[in-house]
Amino acid sequence: MQWDYPNPYIHRVQVAPEHVDGLHHANNAEYLRWCEQAGWSHSVELGLDVTNYQSLDRGMAIRHAEYDYILASREGDELLIGTWLTKVDGRLNMTRKFQIYRANDQALILRGVWQLVCIELSSGKPKRMPQTFKDIYCPAVVAEAPQD
Repeated sequence: MQWDYPNPYIHRVQVAPEHVDGLHHANNAEYLRWCEQAGWSHSVELGLDVTNYQSLDRGMAIRHAEYDYILASREGDELLIGTWLTKVDGRLNMTRKFQIYRANDQALILRGVWQLVCIELSSGKPKRMPQTFKDIYCPAVVAEAPQD
C-alpha cells in the first residue's frame, strides 16, 4: 500500500450485505461511519476515549470534512482504513486524515480529511484543549507529506 504518511493506525472492516446499496457497492455513507470508527479506535489506542472526553467536558468535533471517493468497494471486500493526526495546534484545532485501501488488490478506495475543533461538551461551544489532549494528541502528529 502507498500510504501518504508513515505508520498509519489501521482499522479493518469487512463490507457486509447491509453496507451495500442499490448500485451493488458500499454506500458512501458507510465510509463516513468507518472513518469515524477508525478515528475513535485511534484515539482510544492513544489513550483518550469517550469517557475521558465526558469527564473533561471536552471533545474534538468535526467542523469540516472532505472525502474523495476514488473506487467502489463491494460486499465481501476487506478494507484497511489508515488514519493519522497531521496537525494539532494545542489550542482549538486538529486535523485527521484517512486513506482506505481494498486489502486483496491494494486499490485506493478513498482519501479523507477532517478539520476538528475542541468543544466544551456541556455547551457545544469551542473551548481550548485541556492539557490531557495536548499531552496525548500532540506527540501523535505525523509530519506532512512532502509536496511533489
